[in-house]
Amino acid sequence: MNEIRIGIIGYGNLGKSVELGIQQNDDMKLIGVFTRRDPATIKTVIEGVQVFHIDDAENMTDRIDVMVLCGGSMSDLPEQGPLFAGLFNTVDGYDTHAKIPDYFNTVNKNALDAGKISIIASGWDPGLFSINRLYAEAILPVGNTYTFWGKGISQGHSDAIRRVKGVKDAKQYTIPVENAVEAVKRCDMPDFTTGEMHKRECFVVVEDGADKKRIEHEIKTMPNYFSDYDTEVHFITEEELKKNHSGMPHGGLVIHCGKTGLKESHNHMIEYKLELDSNPDFTANVLIAFARAAYRLNKEGVSGAKTVVDIAPAYLSTKSADEIRKSII
Repeated sequence: MNEIRIGIIGYGNLGKSVELGIQQNDDMKLIGVFTRRDPATIKTVIEGVQVFHIDDAENMTDRIDVMVLCGGSMSDLPEQGPLFAGLFNTVDGYDTHAKIPDYFNTVNKNALDAGKISIIASGWDPGLFSINRLYAEAILPVGNTYTFWGKGISQGHSDAIRRVKGVKDAKQYTIPVENAVEAVKRCDMPDFTTGEMHKRECFVVVEDGADKKRIEHEIKTMPNYFSDYDTEVHFITEEELKKNHSGMPHGGLVIHCGKTGLKESHNHMIEYKLELDSNPDFTANVLIAFARAAYRLNKEGVSGAKTVVDIAPAYLSTKSADEIRKSII
């Protein structure tokens, strides 16, 4: 088996988790981490990993098979996704659902022109949850699909808050509305507004002298992130944030309720559930599996942007086709 040479763009929580995850995969080798910061100031989790400035990446196209993009969906990936799709095979966890079609089209053009493959939105939602929504709706076409997130910290939403002027640090919890979950599991087939399914709770540390009223307004009215939800904003100290909100738990449910039979008399429920101690660790391992798929598909001559539903599951596995048939099928 060929060793897949991996690069990482971005070295926040997700980048560090990708670094750790690669060490657990015998078919992969980490070539280096690329950052906007001064490489000399970066201490990697694993000793000996090389750190480069992001501008050096374009000179290493012959050394890296797949680049894992670990930046945020709000500011980093809209620029980095199309840029690096023109240089490398890439995977990313772009997670602004409403903007995925436009992001796909932009990345697709550059990847096709370069003869590379870019697997976008390949975390767990969008990502694994997307696959399960598609399977469920294909199997039970008469029915409804519901997705609940949390309770847990959303990296994307926390990052979005931290980019508000005057915010020093922040964590955001997504919380399912329990009555809504119970109604779905009864196969009541309810019609929910966005705000009836989840609440958002934000814990925010501000810079000295920052206008808290303005910050709260900007958070609550932020499109695609908070404007459609019942959102609570709590201003706390940096010490309180570190003490009470230092973990990165998350998870969620995809529930599909469908009907079959004469006069649609039979109810069926498909449920897919994740409970995650560490959101970045889990997301990193999803990205790593799809990096393997990107490498294999490009070797077969496939190029352009893809989403997770375009990828056959066998491309993700370290097992051979024969091993999969023996141990999994």
